[in-house]
Amino acid sequence: MVLDSMNRSLSIRSKNKGQDDGNKSKHRFTMASLRGMTQPELSKKLFTLIKTQNHTISAYEQAAKESDNIAHQLSEWGLETNDEAVSEISDKLGVLLGEIGEQEEIFAQNLEDSRTVLKQIRNTESSVQPSRDKKAKTLDEISKLKYKEPTSTKIPLLEQELVRDQAESLVAEAQLTNVTRQKFKEAFDIHTAAVIERAEKQIILAKAARQILNHLDDTPVVPGQEHQTFEHGDALREILNETDGHIKNHNLDIDPVHSSAGSLGINAVPDGTSVGESSHSVTEAQPTQPVAADSGSHVQQQEVATSAEPLTQPAATSTA
Repeated sequence: MVLDSMNRSLSIRSKNKGQDDGNKSKHRFTMASLRGMTQPELSKKLFTLIKTQNHTISAYEQAAKESDNIAHQLSEWGLETNDEAVSEISDKLGVLLGEIGEQEEIFAQNLEDSRTVLKQIRNTESSVQPSRDKKAKTLDEISKLKYKEPTSTKIPLLEQELVRDQAESLVAEAQLTNVTRQKFKEAFDIHTAAVIERAEKQIILAKAARQILNHLDDTPVVPGQEHQTFEHGDALREILNETDGHIKNHNLDIDPVHSSAGSLGINAVPDGTSVGESSHSVTEAQPTQPVAADSGSHVQQQEVATSAEPLTQPAATSTA
C-alpha cells in the first residue's frame, strides 16, 4: 500500500503527542508570541497555525532567493571553466534554475492568499468567544444564587438574561459554523491549487533542463585530445523559447472544489432564515456590525448577525 511505503498513518493525530511536541519548529519569543497568548481561547489554535504559516511562507521566499543565487553562481562557474560546452550548458541551466526559484516565489504569494482567508475564520472565532463567556457567566450566577438564595428575586431576571444570551449565542454559533466551513474550504482550495500549479510548472522546467543536459558530450578524451566545437547553441535557445511558451500558456486543469456557500446571506446565515425558525424560545435576529477582517484580504468580508443584542466586537486584529 502507498501509505505503508510512505510510512504514514491514516491520521496525523494518532502519532505520539510527546514526539510531536519535540518535532515542532522552534522560534524565539516575540511580540507576536505574546499576542498569541492573549488571544481568546476559541481562536488560539488557529492563531498559532496562521503564525506558523507565516514562517513557512518566509521559507519559500528565502528558497526563491537562494535558487536565484545558485543559478547565477552556476553560470559564472561555467564561464570560468574555459570549456565552451560547459559554459553554454551551465548558463542555460542557470536560466531554468532561476525560473524554478521564481515558482517558489509565486507559490509563497498563493500561500499568503490562502492564509488571508483563514484569518477570517480566526476573526469570527474571536468575535464569538464573548457570547460564549457571557452565557457561561450568567449560568454560573444562576447556579450560585439557586444554591445560596433560592428565593432571590434576581433569579427570574437572570433567567430572562440567559434567554437573551442563548439567543445571541445561537446566532453566533451558526455564523461561526458557516464561516468556518466556507473559508476552510476556500483557503485550501487556493492552497492545493497552488501546490499543483507549482509542481506542474517545475516539472516543465526540470524536463527542459534534462533536454539541455543531453547536449553536453561527456565522452572521455585521452591526453592531448579535445572535444569537438560546441555547435548546439541554437538548439539550447530553442529549448528555452519553447519552455518559456509552455510556462506562459500553462493551463491549470484540476477538479474544482465545489461550494454551496452562495446560499448564505450577508450575515453568514441562509437568506430568509430568522433565529425564531431555529429555536422556539428565541426571538428574531437583528443585524449588527460585521466581523473585523484583516486589511488587504482579497475575499469579501463576512458580516455577523446577532439576536436581540449585538455580539461583543473582537479585539484588535493581529496582522500576523
